[in-house]
Amino acid sequence: KSALAQGSGANKGDDYKEMRYEGYGPGGIAIIVSCLSDNPNRTASDVRSTFTKHGGNLGETNSVAFSFEKVGLVEYPLEKATADQVLEAAIDAGADDCESDQSMHHIYCKPEQLNSVRDALNKKFGDAETARFAWKPINTVPADLETAQTTIKLIEALEEFDDVQFVETNIDISDEVAAKLS
Repeated sequence: KSALAQGSGANKGDDYKEMRYEGYGPGGIAIIVSCLSDNPNRTASDVRSTFTKHGGNLGETNSVAFSFEKVGLVEYPLEKATADQVLEAAIDAGADDCESDQSMHHIYCKPEQLNSVRDALNKKFGDAETARFAWKPINTVPADLETAQTTIKLIEALEEFDDVQFVETNIDISDEVAAKLS
């Protein structure tokens, strides 16, 4: 019976597992890769070989997690509101931090407050582009041009895998290095 169910796709989605891989990229950049896979062996092999191919090393579980804190993350595109409007709404919603960059407003909260912060912000700005758990770096590592280039290639290669949901790093790319990248 279970072979029939499996063959017909009735169990599809039942055996996906969340997995987290941690390692170091070029220049000692800490990287956390969050995956959702129905084939953990394939995913582990893909992630490991990608780290190796791009000058990084896959580490053991918790080998880099100490460099990050688990947070709730809610994101809105810049055009939704000004940075001041988002900051004020984020504070009112109970968020801990709010950062705006060239493309997004990033609102951070305690993991257990993610739903309430998201709901409060959705009432004010509409549906968030992102509302999820994330790994926020506690300390960042500055990257020179070469380290930034190779780390970005590693991140892009990891993100090409269907099983990879998110790649988070503690890289700090200065405005000067970012200008040279583009």
